[in-house]
Amino acid sequence: MLTLWGPGGGERYCDGVSRRAFMQVGGLAMGGLSLPGLLAAQAKAGTGDNHKSVIMIYLTGGLAHQDTVDPKPDAPEGMRGEFKPIATSLPGVFLSELMPRTAAIMDRVAIIRSLVGQIDEHSSFQSMTGFPMVISNREGRPHFGSVVSRVQGPVNAVVPPFVDLAPVMQHRPYNTPGAGMVGQSHKGAKMEGDDLALLRPPADVAPERFAGRRDLLGQFDGFRRSVDGAAVDGMGSCYKQAFDVLTSDALARALDVEREAPALRARYGMGSAKHLGDGGPMWNDQFLVARRLVEAGARCVTLSYGFWDTHGNNFGHLRNVMPLFDQGVSALVEDLHQRGLDRDCTLVVWGEFGRTPKINATAGRDHWAPVNSAILAGGGMKVGQVIGSTDKIGGHAASRPVHYRDVLATVYHNLGLDPHTLLYDKADRPVSILPPENEPIAELI
Repeated sequence: MLTLWGPGGGERYCDGVSRRAFMQVGGLAMGGLSLPGLLAAQAKAGTGDNHKSVIMIYLTGGLAHQDTVDPKPDAPEGMRGEFKPIATSLPGVFLSELMPRTAAIMDRVAIIRSLVGQIDEHSSFQSMTGFPMVISNREGRPHFGSVVSRVQGPVNAVVPPFVDLAPVMQHRPYNTPGAGMVGQSHKGAKMEGDDLALLRPPADVAPERFAGRRDLLGQFDGFRRSVDGAAVDGMGSCYKQAFDVLTSDALARALDVEREAPALRARYGMGSAKHLGDGGPMWNDQFLVARRLVEAGARCVTLSYGFWDTHGNNFGHLRNVMPLFDQGVSALVEDLHQRGLDRDCTLVVWGEFGRTPKINATAGRDHWAPVNSAILAGGGMKVGQVIGSTDKIGGHAASRPVHYRDVLATVYHNLGLDPHTLLYDKADRPVSILPPENEPIAELI
């Protein structure tokens, strides 16, 4: 087994894991399959530019819905926020004054204001698996991107079907859930730091050295043939394609936002890789990376964005961060439309719960699981609408409650997957991806 180590670097994250990365030819896990499986699935799936995909932006900590997408100007004192509602491109629909760019493209997005079913849990599990963390871990419920990887496989042999751009965050439950019952080979490919460097042909390895490694593997392959006979027939072509993956910079080019026009990067807002609080960074370049990855062949791209756990100074914090959020999300929606991706790429922006109607003593809003909101776009959905409503204080769904798992059911539907497809757990028992009562949101389909 040939192991290629990434650059040195002793950087460690809060969980103590080194950022030093490695790849192994013949067992190259790229967020979808081991390399031979990846190549076999590629042969089955075929290639092509036109494929269904999803970009999910997870808002770590839970956004205050009353101060953003569901303003409540008539709420009583002590519950009413500081921000004024503004008109949008849809008559009669208002957003917070902090979201002027999103308001201008409201005809291209759908907002769910009556999301229910979540529990008070500070984790990404509900958004990413459809189940709370304890249930996900106990039952082996996989990240939805892992399901997509397992069931649909890759579109492009050198691009993982599931890419996770989220960095390691200090609050561990915010971090991306695993692949659960579908197996570790289907966890999200992490494309950052040293991992990204590995995807570029290394400057200090001459082409003849790669040729020498190819010859060496050819010798091993010949030995395996002499021992195993037909059982390893065809492995030579797999190893040849392994080197094609290792020497291709297609994925690295997709991740390189500097290839985009400076004006477009400026439109997105760029942002920073610096974490906010114990959550994610507000790194708008990742929105652009996500779009580029989808174009390159990724089926699912997820990322964690910002810090929204505003127990204190809710309004001051939102004044500081919402302009960048508004800029990045609206730019991504517009970019998907301008590039003709709005029919095939679904965008979901949401967090783990809403915030309390009551403003606390430190000008903050606390956790509020009874109702939440989500922003959706693309995917060929019927956008330009608001689904559901909340009461005057934004405390409970007043009309058309939408279960949060129905959002994931809609994502699966848009990807061409039945959300009730059976997976098999470690005991080989059939398990439906989502419960039978969860269905795609009818208003969007």
